[in-house]
Amino acid sequence: MLIQNQMIQTIKDKCITDELVAASMMYGSFTKGEGDRYSDIEFYIFIKNTDIDGFNSKKWISEIYPVDLIFYNEFGTEVVIFSNMIRGEFHFLPASKIEIIKSFKPTGIFPDTASMYIYDETEKLKPLLDDLGRSEPERITMENINFAFNNFVNAWMMGINVLNRGEAARALECLTYVQKYILQLIRMKENSVERWLNSTKNLEKDISKKFYQDYISITAKLEKAELVTAYTNALNLMRDLYEEFEAEYPVDVDKPFIDKLYLIIK
Repeated sequence: MLIQNQMIQTIKDKCITDELVAASMMYGSFTKGEGDRYSDIEFYIFIKNTDIDGFNSKKWISEIYPVDLIFYNEFGTEVVIFSNMIRGEFHFLPASKIEIIKSFKPTGIFPDTASMYIYDETEKLKPLLDDLGRSEPERITMENINFAFNNFVNAWMMGINVLNRGEAARALECLTYVQKYILQLIRMKENSVERWLNSTKNLEKDISKKFYQDYISITAKLEKAELVTAYTNALNLMRDLYEEFEAEYPVDVDKPFIDKLYLIIK
C-alpha cells in the first residue's frame, strides 16, 4: 500500500473522530484514480464556527504524521512537507464557508465526487459535491479559442521583445506562458481538455506524438539561439493551429497579422 493511502486513512479517521471538525473532503489525484507514490495529499477541512478562532492547524496536522515544514504558499494554502517527504495541502475554513465548494466547478472535472467525501455533520457537503459531478465545464468554445490565441500573442510579443533587448532570462520566463496557451490550443484541437488548468499534467499520455514533438520544439535552455528557435517554432505552430481553427471558428487574429509577427524575430 502506498504511504499516501495510509496517511489519507489516518486523516479521514481524525476528521471523523475530532469534535472540532464539522465537515471534510479530499481533492486531487487520489480522488481521480491517478494517485501514485509521487502524488500529494490534499484536503479541505471545515471547522465548527464556534471553534475556528482557537483552532491550531499546525498542531492538528502534526498529529497526523511527523512534520518537517509547514507554511502558507502564495495562494493561502497551508502546505506541509511531512518527514517521509510526502507533500500535503490543507485548507482549514469555518463551516460557514462550506459553499466555497461551488467555486470548484469551473476548475476541472470531478469524475468521482463520492471519493472526495470524508465526513459531514452539516448535511451540506454531499449535495455540494454531487453538484460538482453533474456536468463538465465546456472548454472547446469560441471564447476559449480566442482567449488562447490572443494571450499567446501577448506572451509571445513580450517574450520576443525582451529577447531582442538582450533579456534572455526574462524571455525564458515568458516562454512558459507561450507554451501554456499553445497547450490549451492543442488540447482543444485534440479534445483532451480534462486537464485544462494544469495542461502539462500527463501530457506524455494525453496528446498525440506529433503534437508532443511540436511541444518539445518550443522548449529551450537559457541560450539566445535556442530561445529564438523556440519562439520561431511557437509562432509556426500557432499559425498552423490558426489555419485549423479558423475553418470552424471566428478567430480574432488573422493571417496578415500573424505574418507581421515574423518581422520582429531577430
